[in-house]
Amino acid sequence: MKDGAIVANSGHFNVEIDIPALERLAKSHREVRPFVEEYTLPGGVRINLLGEGRLINLAAAEGHPAMVMDMSFANQSLSVHHLVRAGKTLEKKVYPVPKEIDEEIARLKLASMGVDIDKLSVAQKRYLEDWKEGT
Repeated sequence: MKDGAIVANSGHFNVEIDIPALERLAKSHREVRPFVEEYTLPGGVRINLLGEGRLINLAAAEGHPAMVMDMSFANQSLSVHHLVRAGKTLEKKVYPVPKEIDEEIARLKLASMGVDIDKLSVAQKRYLEDWKEGT
């Protein structure tokens, strides 16, 4: 790794980063600031480990806010409902969440927050579906 690399775990378990191996390799180890530990390897390369290598948004932030999780659970629930209804007609493969489900959840979430949403024009929809422009 490059000197000064920042390593964070965005997985679900604490085994994605082999911290015992990192500790064995390191010549020194220090806390730089809360949630940031610097390991110096032979040769002087420094690796900055965030949140003790644990799931970063739980270890060093506020976790999964309820206002995000409610949409995630709604998405999962409505997707399962869709599979139960249409499952016998679907091929055995991975499918993205149907656009209608995604849009309905977004609409309901915004409505619950008192936010009105505009309808996209045909030109706006075309722009959003085209990866040739923008970032």
